[in-house]
Amino acid sequence: MKEQLYTIPVNDAFNQPCECPLCKIYDNLEQESIDFMLGPSYMEDDIRMETNKTGFCTKHIKQLYDRQNRLGIALMLHTHMKHTGEHIEKMAKSCDSSKKSLFGKKEKSPLIDYIKEIENSCYICNRIENVFDRYIKTVIHCYTHDDDFKKKFNESKGFCTKHYGMLYEYAKKTLNSSALNNFISDLNDIYINNFKRVTDELEWFIDKFDYKNENEPWKNSKDAIQRSILKTNGLFIE
Repeated sequence: MKEQLYTIPVNDAFNQPCECPLCKIYDNLEQESIDFMLGPSYMEDDIRMETNKTGFCTKHIKQLYDRQNRLGIALMLHTHMKHTGEHIEKMAKSCDSSKKSLFGKKEKSPLIDYIKEIENSCYICNRIENVFDRYIKTVIHCYTHDDDFKKKFNESKGFCTKHYGMLYEYAKKTLNSSALNNFISDLNDIYINNFKRVTDELEWFIDKFDYKNENEPWKNSKDAIQRSILKTNGLFIE
C-alpha cells in the first residue's frame, strides 16, 4: 500500500524496536502537544477559553512546568484559576448544604459535580485522544490492506495492556468476521507472547539478586523494570 500522510507515524513507530509502538506514537503526540501549548497558541483566545474550562491533569501540568516557559504557564494558570474560582464562589454561595430531597436524602451538589469535572479534565489529554483514535484506526487499516505492514505488525514486540485493549475493542467494532478472526488471533499471540517474554526477563532480573546467580549473565534483563512499566502502565522510563 502506498504510504499516505496518516500512515507515516504508524510505520515509523513500528519500525522501532519498542515494547509498544502505540505508546511511542502517544509519547510523540504528547511532546508535540506540550510544544504547541507553550508556543504562540497560549495567547490565542479560543485556546485559552478551552484551557480556562478544562485546565491540565497532574502529569501534563508538570511537563509544562518542566519546560521552563514561566510566563506561558503563568498566563494559562492565571486565567484558569480566575475562571474556576469565580464558578466555585458562585456555586458555593447558592448551595444549601441542608437541602434534602423528598426521600430525606441530600440532593446532589452541583459544586461537587463541577469539582469532579475539572479534576478529571485536561486540555492536552483531550487534544491527544482526538488524534490518537485515528492512529488506532490506521493500525487496523494498514494490517488489513498492507501485507508489508502486517508482517511488521506480527514481528513487533507487542503492546502495553491499554493499547492491546484499544486495538481489540476497535477491531471488534469495525472488522467483519473473517478479518476480525485473523486480526484478533495475531493480536492475542503478539500481546501474550511478548508480555510473557518481558515477565520472564523481569523474573531473571529478580533472580540475579540471589547470590547463587551473581556470576550468571544478565541476558536481556538489565532494563526489564523499565520495559515492564511500559507494558503495564504505558510509561517510558529513561
